Amino acid sequence: MSLPYFYSEQVKKDNYIISLEEGPSRHITQVLRMEPGERLLLTDGKGNVHSAEISQIHKKSTGVKILSSVHSKQSTPGISIAISLIKNTTRFEWFLEKATEIGVNEIIPLLCERTEKHHFRLDRMKSILVSAMLQSQQAWLPELSEPRDLLKNFSQFKYPQKFIAHCEGTEKHAIRNVFEKDKDVFMLIGPEGDFTQKEIEEAIQNNFLPVTLGETRLRTETAGIVAACLLKNLL
Repeated sequence: MSLPYFYSEQVKKDNYIISLEEGPSRHITQVLRMEPGERLLLTDGKGNVHSAEISQIHKKSTGVKILSSVHSKQSTPGISIAISLIKNTTRFEWFLEKATEIGVNEIIPLLCERTEKHHFRLDRMKSILVSAMLQSQQAWLPELSEPRDLLKNFSQFKYPQKFIAHCEGTEKHAIRNVFEKDKDVFMLIGPEGDFTQKEIEEAIQNNFLPVTLGETRLRTETAGIVAACLLKNLL
Protein backbone atom coordinates (compact mmCIF):
# COMPACT_ATOMS: atom_id res chain seq x y z
CA MET A 1 0.00 0.00 0.00
CA SER A 2 1.33 3.45 -0.91
CA LEU A 3 2.04 5.94 1.85
CA PRO A 4 -0.48 8.73 2.56
CA TYR A 5 0.41 11.87 0.59
CA PHE A 6 0.05 15.41 1.97
CA TYR A 7 0.84 18.99 1.02
CA SER A 8 2.66 21.51 3.20
CA GLU A 9 4.13 24.83 2.11
CA GLN A 10 6.41 25.01 5.12
CA VAL A 11 8.54 21.94 4.35
CA LYS A 12 12.13 22.91 3.58
CA LYS A 13 15.07 20.68 2.74
CA ASP A 14 16.88 21.80 5.89
CA ASN A 15 13.78 21.63 8.12
CA TYR A 16 13.81 18.16 9.66
CA ILE A 17 11.09 18.52 12.30
CA ILE A 18 7.90 20.41 11.47
CA SER A 19 4.32 20.76 12.68
CA LEU A 20 1.74 20.16 9.99
CA GLU A 21 -1.16 22.54 9.40
CA GLU A 22 -4.60 21.81 10.83
CA GLY A 23 -6.03 20.38 7.58
CA PRO A 24 -3.59 17.50 7.11
CA SER A 25 -3.33 17.04 10.89
CA ARG A 26 -7.07 16.40 11.20
CA HIS A 27 -6.97 13.98 8.29
CA ILE A 28 -4.07 12.07 9.83
CA THR A 29 -5.64 11.85 13.29
CA GLN A 30 -9.39 11.63 12.66
CA VAL A 31 -9.67 9.98 9.24
CA LEU A 32 -6.59 7.79 8.86
CA ARG A 33 -6.12 7.38 12.64
CA MET A 34 -2.36 7.17 12.25
CA GLU A 35 0.00 6.76 15.19
CA PRO A 36 3.50 8.02 16.07
CA GLY A 37 6.13 6.07 14.16
CA GLU A 38 3.99 5.67 11.03
CA ARG A 39 5.27 7.10 7.78
CA LEU A 40 3.83 9.48 5.20
CA LEU A 41 4.88 11.58 2.22
CA LEU A 42 4.86 15.37 1.98
CA THR A 43 5.20 17.64 -1.04
CA ASP A 44 5.64 21.39 -1.15
CA GLY A 45 4.16 21.61 -4.66
CA LYS A 46 7.53 22.73 -6.02
CA GLY A 47 8.84 19.34 -7.04
CA ASN A 48 10.08 18.19 -3.64
CA VAL A 49 8.71 15.01 -2.05
CA HIS A 50 9.71 14.27 1.53
CA SER A 51 9.49 10.98 3.38
CA ALA A 52 8.46 11.69 6.97
CA GLU A 53 7.68 9.90 10.23
CA ILE A 54 5.01 10.99 12.67
CA SER A 55 6.60 12.08 15.95
CA GLN A 56 3.59 13.57 17.73
CA ILE A 57 -0.14 13.29 17.10
CA HIS A 58 -2.46 16.26 17.49
CA LYS A 59 -5.58 17.10 15.51
CA LYS A 60 -4.48 20.70 15.01
CA SER A 61 -0.72 20.34 14.76
CA THR A 62 0.78 16.92 14.11
CA GLY A 63 4.55 16.78 14.39
CA VAL A 64 6.58 14.92 11.77
CA LYS A 65 10.28 14.24 11.27
CA ILE A 66 11.64 14.58 7.73
CA LEU A 67 13.68 11.46 6.89
CA SER A 68 14.66 12.01 3.27
CA SER A 69 13.83 14.17 0.27
CA VAL A 70 13.81 13.79 -3.51
CA HIS A 71 13.26 16.41 -6.18
CA SER A 72 11.36 15.85 -9.43
CA LYS A 73 11.99 18.19 -12.35
CA GLN A 74 8.95 19.94 -13.74
CA SER A 75 7.80 18.67 -17.11
CA THR A 76 8.92 20.82 -20.01
CA PRO A 77 7.94 22.54 -22.14
CA GLY A 78 5.24 24.11 -19.98
CA ILE A 79 1.53 24.46 -20.69
CA SER A 80 -0.22 27.66 -19.63
CA ILE A 81 -3.97 28.10 -20.06
CA ALA A 82 -5.70 31.45 -19.66
CA ILE A 83 -9.44 30.83 -19.38
CA SER A 84 -12.42 33.08 -18.76
CA LEU A 85 -14.34 32.83 -15.52
CA ILE A 86 -17.86 31.43 -16.00
CA LYS A 87 -21.20 31.87 -14.25
CA ASN A 88 -21.25 28.37 -12.80
CA THR A 89 -18.42 28.31 -10.27
CA THR A 90 -18.71 24.54 -9.88
CA ARG A 91 -17.90 24.03 -13.55
CA PHE A 92 -14.87 26.32 -13.31
CA GLU A 93 -13.66 24.42 -10.27
CA TRP A 94 -14.09 21.18 -12.24
CA PHE A 95 -11.79 22.63 -14.90
CA LEU A 96 -9.17 23.51 -12.29
CA GLU A 97 -9.27 19.99 -10.89
CA LYS A 98 -8.97 18.21 -14.23
CA ALA A 99 -6.34 20.58 -15.63
CA THR A 100 -4.19 19.87 -12.57
CA GLU A 101 -4.60 16.12 -12.99
CA ILE A 102 -3.60 16.43 -16.68
CA GLY A 103 -0.44 18.31 -15.74
CA VAL A 104 -1.03 21.94 -16.77
CA ASN A 105 1.73 24.17 -15.39
CA GLU A 106 -0.09 27.49 -15.12
CA ILE A 107 -3.71 28.66 -15.03
CA ILE A 108 -4.70 32.30 -15.50
CA PRO A 109 -8.38 33.18 -14.90
CA LEU A 110 -9.53 35.84 -17.36
CA LEU A 111 -11.97 38.72 -17.35
CA CYS A 112 -13.11 39.09 -20.95
CA GLU A 113 -15.65 41.53 -22.39
CA ARG A 114 -18.35 38.86 -22.22
CA THR A 115 -17.33 37.32 -18.89
CA GLU A 116 -20.47 37.28 -16.74
CA LYS A 117 -19.05 36.48 -13.31
CA HIS A 118 -16.18 38.25 -11.60
CA HIS A 119 -16.27 36.66 -8.12
CA PHE A 120 -13.13 34.63 -7.46
CA ARG A 121 -11.77 33.18 -4.21
CA LEU A 122 -8.09 32.46 -4.72
CA ASP A 123 -7.76 30.51 -1.45
CA ARG A 124 -10.60 28.13 -2.36
CA MET A 125 -9.39 27.69 -5.92
CA LYS A 126 -5.87 26.90 -4.72
CA SER A 127 -7.23 24.28 -2.31
CA ILE A 128 -8.87 22.54 -5.29
CA LEU A 129 -5.52 22.49 -7.10
CA VAL A 130 -3.83 21.03 -4.03
CA SER A 131 -6.41 18.25 -3.70
CA ALA A 132 -6.09 17.38 -7.39
CA MET A 133 -2.27 17.40 -7.20
CA LEU A 134 -2.32 14.99 -4.26
CA GLN A 135 -4.98 12.75 -5.79
CA SER A 136 -2.94 12.41 -8.98
CA GLN A 137 0.31 11.87 -7.02
CA GLN A 138 2.13 14.85 -8.48
CA ALA A 139 4.83 17.00 -6.90
CA TRP A 140 4.21 20.25 -8.81
CA LEU A 141 1.31 22.56 -8.04
CA PRO A 142 0.13 24.64 -11.02
CA GLU A 143 0.64 28.37 -10.72
CA LEU A 144 -2.68 30.16 -10.26
CA SER A 145 -3.08 33.92 -10.49
CA GLU A 146 -5.81 36.36 -9.60
CA PRO A 147 -8.15 37.09 -12.56
CA ARG A 148 -6.67 39.37 -15.21
CA ASP A 149 -8.40 41.69 -17.62
CA LEU A 150 -7.65 40.24 -21.06
CA LEU A 151 -7.51 43.47 -23.07
CA LYS A 152 -5.20 45.09 -20.52
CA ASN A 153 -2.76 42.17 -20.39
CA PHE A 154 -2.03 41.07 -23.95
CA SER A 155 1.43 42.63 -23.82
CA GLN A 156 2.19 40.73 -20.59
CA PHE A 157 1.71 37.31 -22.15
CA LYS A 158 5.28 36.71 -23.27
CA TYR A 159 5.41 33.07 -24.33
CA PRO A 160 7.29 31.41 -27.23
CA GLN A 161 4.07 30.16 -28.85
CA LYS A 162 0.61 31.55 -28.24
CA PHE A 163 -2.77 30.20 -29.40
CA ILE A 164 -6.34 31.47 -29.21
CA ALA A 165 -9.33 29.13 -29.54
CA HIS A 166 -12.42 31.03 -30.71
CA CYS A 167 -15.69 30.18 -32.46
CA GLU A 168 -15.64 32.70 -35.31
CA GLY A 169 -15.86 31.22 -38.79
CA THR A 170 -12.47 32.55 -39.85
CA GLU A 171 -9.40 30.50 -40.76
CA LYS A 172 -8.02 28.45 -37.88
CA HIS A 173 -5.21 25.90 -37.65
CA ALA A 174 -5.15 22.39 -36.25
CA ILE A 175 -2.89 22.54 -33.20
CA ARG A 176 -0.84 19.53 -34.31
CA ASN A 177 0.10 21.37 -37.53
CA VAL A 178 1.50 24.47 -35.84
CA PHE A 179 2.70 23.23 -32.45
CA GLU A 180 6.46 23.45 -31.81
CA LYS A 181 7.42 20.65 -29.45
CA ASP A 182 10.34 22.28 -27.66
CA LYS A 183 8.64 25.58 -26.72
CA ASP A 184 6.39 26.61 -23.84
CA VAL A 185 2.82 27.12 -25.01
CA PHE A 186 0.08 29.54 -23.97
CA MET A 187 -3.61 28.98 -24.81
CA LEU A 188 -6.48 31.47 -24.58
CA ILE A 189 -9.98 30.09 -23.87
CA GLY A 190 -12.91 32.52 -24.01
CA PRO A 191 -16.16 33.01 -22.06
CA GLU A 192 -19.55 31.43 -22.65
CA GLY A 193 -20.39 34.00 -25.33
CA ASP A 194 -16.95 33.63 -26.97
CA PHE A 195 -14.33 36.33 -27.44
CA THR A 196 -15.45 39.61 -29.02
CA GLN A 197 -14.13 40.61 -32.42
CA LYS A 198 -11.99 43.25 -30.72
CA GLU A 199 -10.38 40.63 -28.45
CA ILE A 200 -9.69 38.29 -31.36
CA GLU A 201 -8.12 41.10 -33.39
CA GLU A 202 -6.00 42.21 -30.42
CA ALA A 203 -4.85 38.63 -29.89
CA ILE A 204 -3.78 38.24 -33.51
CA GLN A 205 -1.96 41.59 -33.37
CA ASN A 206 -0.08 40.24 -30.34
CA ASN A 207 1.06 37.14 -32.25
CA PHE A 208 -1.62 34.71 -31.08
CA LEU A 209 -2.37 32.05 -33.68
CA PRO A 210 -6.07 31.05 -34.07
CA VAL A 211 -6.56 27.29 -33.58
CA THR A 212 -9.47 24.87 -33.63
CA LEU A 213 -10.38 22.44 -30.86
CA GLY A 214 -12.65 20.33 -33.07
CA GLU A 215 -15.84 20.52 -35.07
CA THR A 216 -18.31 21.00 -32.20
CA ARG A 217 -18.99 24.10 -30.11
CA LEU A 218 -17.67 23.48 -26.58
CA ARG A 219 -18.47 24.92 -23.18
CA THR A 220 -15.70 27.07 -21.76
CA GLU A 221 -14.52 24.50 -19.22
CA THR A 222 -14.72 21.68 -21.78
CA ALA A 223 -12.67 23.71 -24.26
CA GLY A 224 -10.04 24.23 -21.57
CA ILE A 225 -9.75 20.50 -20.92
CA VAL A 226 -9.70 19.60 -24.63
CA ALA A 227 -6.91 22.14 -25.15
CA ALA A 228 -4.94 20.77 -22.19
CA CYS A 229 -5.23 17.19 -23.48
CA LEU A 230 -4.28 18.11 -27.05
CA LEU A 231 -1.23 20.06 -25.92
CA LYS A 232 -0.13 17.44 -23.37
CA ASN A 233 -0.30 14.71 -26.00
CA LEU A 234 1.91 16.75 -28.32
CA LEU A 235 4.72 17.29 -25.79
